[in-house]
Amino acid sequence: MKQVVVIGGGPAGYVGAIRAAQLGAEVQLVESEAIGGTCLNIGCIPTKALLHTAHLFAELSSGSSGVVAENTRLDWPMVLRHKQGVVHRLVQGVEGLLKANGVKIHKGTAVLTSDGTIEVGGAAPLKLAADAVILAVGSEPVKLNFPGSCLPGVIDSTAALSLPRLPRSLTIIGGGVIGVEFAALFRSFGSEVAVVEMLPQILPPVDGEIASQVRKELGRRGVQFLTGARLTEVVEKDGALCARVEIAGESREIASELVLVAVGRKPRTGGLGLEAAGIAAERGRICVDANFQTNIDGIYAVGDCNGQIMLAHAASAQAVAAVEHALGHKSAYFSDIIPACIYTDPEVASVGMTEEQTRARGLKFKVGTFPLAGNGKAVIESGGTGMMKIICGDKYGEILGVHIFGPRATDLIAEAALAIRLEATVDELISTIHAHPTVSEAMAEAALAVSGRAIHWPPRKR
Repeated sequence: MKQVVVIGGGPAGYVGAIRAAQLGAEVQLVESEAIGGTCLNIGCIPTKALLHTAHLFAELSSGSSGVVAENTRLDWPMVLRHKQGVVHRLVQGVEGLLKANGVKIHKGTAVLTSDGTIEVGGAAPLKLAADAVILAVGSEPVKLNFPGSCLPGVIDSTAALSLPRLPRSLTIIGGGVIGVEFAALFRSFGSEVAVVEMLPQILPPVDGEIASQVRKELGRRGVQFLTGARLTEVVEKDGALCARVEIAGESREIASELVLVAVGRKPRTGGLGLEAAGIAAERGRICVDANFQTNIDGIYAVGDCNGQIMLAHAASAQAVAAVEHALGHKSAYFSDIIPACIYTDPEVASVGMTEEQTRARGLKFKVGTFPLAGNGKAVIESGGTGMMKIICGDKYGEILGVHIFGPRATDLIAEAALAIRLEATVDELISTIHAHPTVSEAMAEAALAVSGRAIHWPPRKR
């Protein structure tokens, strides 16, 4: 029986451990903190639990659907208890799955050694050896070094999930996915929010047309955006934190109760013993081949620690592929078909190439867009805000990318991912009957719009 040691218990680690056990290996998993990793404990799950509550609160407070609640108020301690209850339940579930699959869990910090073994420090130190080692140590928030970065009230995304009380105002440094999600979250709870982004547009990886719509919608709800803005310092002034930024050579000041630094994440590989083990890394990112194997045979690195794409579902898929390769099985991982989701209200989701990427590659393509104002279910759920966008090849109509801004976008994107995986064309999307009334109907409408045949939107004037 082959021996597999997995270091890290997040979405990459625990999924890889379970898959290795399914394939007949004896599996040991080392985790220094809580099982579930960043995603389950201080990332995806707690953030989405808070966003769900924020959506409910905003919906009830508006009374727009005819439900009028008297004296609607937010019980912040109860909100945090609900969030933690969700996390606790899911952590217990993952621990139960590992146990059910015969995975042995060690609590402690793992360090690779020069002789190929793994030393585990903790309450009961031990040394492990294995036929295959899966490094799944995850990532941590990037910390910016600027004047005032150590002031009380300058926080990171982890601290933002467990604030003792809601801030009256918040300045967010970083207009990427993390920053925009927190902007939507705290604005829905009633905080005054400003977002500072160094680039000309928020959400840099997102299709430009979609990113512009998100900015417009959040701006309509009161989020202030400062793009092309460089943070120079944070100072205490008149009982508040004052973020000083430079825009086109001019200095601006934004006063708020808290400053949240949300400029992304970096691999958490310090102290792992990479150098002693002879494992190659570049700026903290562990170098891997197409099978996620490092330069040392039998040692793999999956998920955030290899720096390829920092998404939980990508990490899980990489772990499965790595374990299958390590145990002599055929594996499959499609790096160009990974959905990305942003849990604003409405949601954003995309898969495949953006319009900008398609153009940069010199491909001939067509675009079909369908405003969700023409979709009955979207009008019911979010007033019809948003759009569905499909990018396809010019000659055959093969789907190259799908981008959604609207209700249920993060669920709908699975259809688009499968369509790209199966090399489907827009004609095949059109001929697939979509149920009514659903937001998914907009997928077929966007496919029809590629050739100007959308049914529920007026034709463009020629």
